[in-house]
Amino acid sequence: MLLYRLFTWLYPKLAWLISFANPKASLWLKGRRGLFKKLALAFHTNKQPVVWMHCSSLGEFEQGLPVLESIRKQYPGYTVLLTFFSPSGFEIRKNYKGADHIFYLPMDTPAHANRFFNIVQPSLVLFVKYEFWYYYLQEASQRNIPTVLVSGIFRKDQPFFQWYGGVHKKMLTFFSKIFVQSEESAELLAGIGFHENVLVCGDTRFDRVIEIARNFEPLELISHFCREQPVIIAGSTWTEDDEELVHYTKINGAVKYIIAPHDIDEDRLQECLALYKNAMRYSVYETIYRSGNGVPENPTTLIIDNMGMLSRLYHYATICYIGGGFGDDGIHNILEAAVYGKPVVFGPVYDKYFEADELLDVGGAFSIENSLELEDILKKLLENQELYSKSASASAEYVLSKAGATEKLMAYIEANRLLTN
Repeated sequence: MLLYRLFTWLYPKLAWLISFANPKASLWLKGRRGLFKKLALAFHTNKQPVVWMHCSSLGEFEQGLPVLESIRKQYPGYTVLLTFFSPSGFEIRKNYKGADHIFYLPMDTPAHANRFFNIVQPSLVLFVKYEFWYYYLQEASQRNIPTVLVSGIFRKDQPFFQWYGGVHKKMLTFFSKIFVQSEESAELLAGIGFHENVLVCGDTRFDRVIEIARNFEPLELISHFCREQPVIIAGSTWTEDDEELVHYTKINGAVKYIIAPHDIDEDRLQECLALYKNAMRYSVYETIYRSGNGVPENPTTLIIDNMGMLSRLYHYATICYIGGGFGDDGIHNILEAAVYGKPVVFGPVYDKYFEADELLDVGGAFSIENSLELEDILKKLLENQELYSKSASASAEYVLSKAGATEKLMAYIEANRLLTN
């Protein structure tokens, strides 16, 4: 417990130290200034019961969104509070219309947790996937507030399953129900004594991407850029991904490329423009297009310099490359691409993601170790129509087969009357 307290004490101080050179750290600090006053102002006239959902970042938000929207639809009499830990979630979704209030989460301390619950007074608490904050969970438990973990995923190398993981194991006891994505996660939890409050219901991300695809909204400029040519879309790329892909782009000018970097700070965008020849930023392309003067440069590569477009971009791809597979944390979201029935390619680091293993097994995805392997699989997919069709169908069918996690979680909420109309 002492180490956990030390971590929560040091984290803001380290954020302050690096904030002068790190924009994300600066946003993290700025977003928490006067936070309790803002919370008190937002809730002092609230007369409705409150549902509180907490997400670490943007990915967890997308994961929890199907549940949040289902609650909004089935229980309209509730006020919805959405909190984020990371700027990469808050800054992008701070204007999301499906929540009544959106804030950063105050750092986890006993005093903060007590003050937060006194102000918000939630009737139901939902934490998404990886979020475990001891004092907030303890406070909810002590106040007998139902607390649910949405789409949890557990691995044997996590602290819960280590000799030093006492604090983390204790946090699991605070949950009323732990919904996990897989049987493997349930077996790991059973091995440390958690089985009665654990239920396998799948991953709500599948429901989310299916909903996005069903309600697809066209992107006029992207359609204009792609025309009738084959298109490779590389999403959430890091430098290592671009360095592998750029070799292929140099010898395959008949293909269009859309690169959506994971980070869109100016240095990263300039790096992409330097790596990819005949490339143009999306914002520049848009300005020229809207002027009515055409796009005389006719770029072969488009660099996306905004956030929030990626899940719709994949619709226009012939093949999707998902970034992150050459870094320690592994690949980013492959489901956003697979749902459109697209072959998916990624780097060698994907062991944390069961959907990657399963999509590889059914033939909807391909993992590569280097630029030569990437060139080989892209060539095969573009030239072998039978291989391409089988892979594309496998991707779409896999995602559709995994739908239903949100329905199971909502059935639990209804059956146990955690919310009432």
